[in-house]
This record gives sequence, C-alpha cells and structure tokens, in this order.
Amino acid sequence: MARQQSRYICQTCGAAHLRWEGQCRTCGGWNTLVETVIRESDARRKVGPGQGSTDRVDLPQSLAGLREAELVRIPTGIGEIDRVLGGGLVPGSVVLLGGEPGIGKSTLLLQAAAGLAVGRASGRADGGAAIPAGRDGVLYATGEESAGQVRLRAGRLGLLEGLPADRISVVAASEVGRIVDLAREARPIALIVDSIQTVTVDELEGPAGSVGQVRECALRLMEMAKGDDIAVIIVGHVTKDGTLAGPKTLEHLVDAVLNLEGERTSTLRLLRATKNRFGSTEEVGVFEMAERGLAEVADPGRAFLAATDEHAPGSVAGATLEGSRPLLVEVQALVAPGGYGTPRRTASGLDANRMALLVAVLGRRAGIGLGSHDVYANLAGGLELDDPGLDLPLCLALASSLRDRPVPRDMVAIGEVGLLGELRPVPGLERRLREAARLGFRSAIVPVSRRGDLPVISGMEVIAVPNLRTAISHAVGAAQAGPSDRNGDHNGDHNGTAPARSSAAAFEARTAGGRDPSRDPE
Repeated sequence: MARQQSRYICQTCGAAHLRWEGQCRTCGGWNTLVETVIRESDARRKVGPGQGSTDRVDLPQSLAGLREAELVRIPTGIGEIDRVLGGGLVPGSVVLLGGEPGIGKSTLLLQAAAGLAVGRASGRADGGAAIPAGRDGVLYATGEESAGQVRLRAGRLGLLEGLPADRISVVAASEVGRIVDLAREARPIALIVDSIQTVTVDELEGPAGSVGQVRECALRLMEMAKGDDIAVIIVGHVTKDGTLAGPKTLEHLVDAVLNLEGERTSTLRLLRATKNRFGSTEEVGVFEMAERGLAEVADPGRAFLAATDEHAPGSVAGATLEGSRPLLVEVQALVAPGGYGTPRRTASGLDANRMALLVAVLGRRAGIGLGSHDVYANLAGGLELDDPGLDLPLCLALASSLRDRPVPRDMVAIGEVGLLGELRPVPGLERRLREAARLGFRSAIVPVSRRGDLPVISGMEVIAVPNLRTAISHAVGAAQAGPSDRNGDHNGDHNGTAPARSSAAAFEARTAGGRDPSRDPE
C-alpha cells in the first residue's frame, strides 16, 4: 500500500503547506501549522429516487420514528469507576483519563483491567445483557514502560495469579497501526493505551506528543473502537497548569473525559468526569492509595472530616453535593494580625476570588472586620470544590478564628452568601442534612426557605437564619468562651480590642449598626 502523504494544515484558515513554517503565509497566523495526514476520500455512491432510499441511514427521519439504541454497559469491577462512568464501560466508546504524574493513573487502569477480565468469566454485562461474542480479556498497550515494568506493578497489586494473570495481555508498542492491528486480531473487551503522548503514526514526521501525532493517533483509535465495538481507554498527560496536554480536539473526539485528582502528600484520590456522553458529569469517585493500589473508600461522607477529638476555633463542617453523593468536608480558616503592606489572602481548595468577596461581605454586612488581618483558608483532605454551599461554613470559620471561639463540634453549616449578607438556599439541602445527621451532627444552620418549609431531620435541630449576621450569632455566640475569654484577655485584632463575650445577645449588641466589633473601644 502506498504511503499516505502529510501536509501542514493551518488551524486558522485551513491552508496546506508542504513543510512547517513558523507563520502561515496565507493568513499570517503564528504557530498555527499542524502536521496532518491527507486522507483520500471514498467515492460516495449516488442513490436516486426509488433505488433503496428507504435503507439509507443518512436520510432525515422524524424524531418519533428513530429507534432507541440499546446501551450495554460492562462493569469494571470497581464501583467508584462505574459510578463516574454512569454504570460501566460502553462497547465502542473512547475514554480519556488524565491526571498529574504519579497520581495513580496506570495503577487504577491495571486494576480496572483485572476487574474487566474477571467479569468476562461470567459472560454477562450490566443489566443482564450479554458481552459480545468472541470477546475475551483486556489488551494493555504501554509506550511509557516496558512489559517487565508493568509486571512489577501487577505483582504489587497481586494480579500475577488467577484470572487477571491469564486474561490481561501486555504489549510494549508505540506505533498506533501496530496497536490497532493487535486489537483487531485479539478482539478484547477493552484496549488500554498508556499513554497517547507516546504513541506515533508512521505517516507523520513529528515527534511523539506533538499536536499532529496526538490528534491522528486518537482519531485512528476512535475509528477502531467504533468499527470493531471495542472499548478504548486512553491515558493523557497534563500540563503544568493542570489541563490535559495536546489539542482540544482530543477531548472532543472521545466520549468521556475523566480526571484523577488529589495531592501527592495525601492518600485520598478523586475521580471526576468533565465530559460523559453516556452519563452524568456530576458524580465523583473516592479512592485511597494503599499498599495494594487504589482502594475504594467505604464511607466517602466522612472521609474528609477531621479524625481528631480536638476542635479548635476556625474549623466548621460543611456539606457539599457531588452529583448524587453528599460529602461532609471540614472548612478551616486562620485569621492572624497582618504586618506591613497588603494583608495576605491565601486559599487552598477554595476559590481565592470567592474568599476575598466573602471577606468584604463579612466586614461590611456582618461587622467582622478583616481588612488589616492575614486570612488563610483550607479544605481538609486535599479537596478542591467550588460549591456555593460552602460560603456559609467559610464565613463562620473566619468569624470563629477572629473571635478565637470554636463553633460547636456537632454543628454543620450550609448556605450561599450574597453580596448583601443574605443567605440563599442551595440544591439538595435535605440530602445534605440527612448525611450530616447520619454522621452524628445534631444541629445545622441553613438559609430560610423561600417557600417557608424546612426539611425535618430526625435527631437534628435545623436552624433557619435569614442573613450572615444572625448565623454568626448562632454559631459563634452559642460556643463556649475560650481560655482567653475566661481569663479576661483581649483577643480581637492587634490594635487592642474588647474581650469576646460568651452570650449571643452580647455579640448581637456589639455587632449592631454594621460596626466592626474588633474596633470597639474597651
């Protein structure tokens, strides 16, 4: 077969060039030329009236006349992966998995390959549908490691015995044509390619990982998946800013994009879907790195709460909703007297711009002046969330840290804070409260319902408040005075402030009129 030709195509104007140039001579764009394989278009058969036009699938059809496609899902054997995917792998789908180096992508996929191989022994897919006949095992194509290195990882995971050892085939190959040929010959349940940045196409001259190579390799893997009904999982690298490396068309080509997140120093890992054509993108899977790979967390609801009995000021429990799964998280804040210059505002796991906005609302609407203080906020466990329902826990944590008074340990806070200091309801409130009650929380501060009805949770007191000032009164004023309060010490800002009082009424009196309590004279 004649070797296919390649051209450098401008991504802006579509002009073709024989060689790479820094600037497109047609439109003047810089660094827009990408090496692309020139494909010969197949001659399309012309079909006239009455010549089998009723069998054409490219003719317009009414929505009512369309047949619903049967969606078969193959469980991976790992419940958290199946939850994020929407029930399991779909034959013929292409899944892209990204994550930081060393986060556990290859480990997770090798475990998933073992689950697929074991599940094949039963011959059944999810919902009782049969796995396509002739499919057996999983093909693992690695371009980053040798076959011996993959065997070492399999040994650590305990996969060298039993069905996984017999049904997982490993090939160290980096040419996409070779990988596609092996997959079509073996006809596995799934093909795993680790990673797309190491796979190349012989027809292109660019190095592995270049835009042209990544796009063409992904396109050929997609054509094989759709044509041969083989599920393909591709590992993708990420850039220094955390986004998936390669052209954006890579994410458009695939059916699902998964991200494995977490801090290298933490054992917890989160699996999220940013794109999923066969399910929701709001679900999250929670794993814990152990000696034998990534283990599913049995109770994710309490995985991100503090395990110690000590409850210091500046710690408030909040409830977030990830898809259909409620999670309880610990919001931590530290307020310290600032030095010279602009006070610091540092957030980890939270939106720093959102925190700066809440600091301004606290000072203007709730009388908690933080303009001369350094503010630090953190979500325990290495989580990164942007849920508006965590606004109220963060504000209460900041007020608690400034007053040096702990919020009651069995209290949870849920609510969005507006610019006027009002509290706004968040979706899934009842589900969040039920999860908090299950984990032992006995009181909750929530926004007032617009409809006037509040969820009734057995064993939990639900306190509905209209604004931020009242919420701080219930949370901080209800806590017992700290050691410095009992000794009569001053614990406001660094300029000499009044001692924090222990009663809610005294706190309301001091915060009346929108003044900054930390600035009141003794």
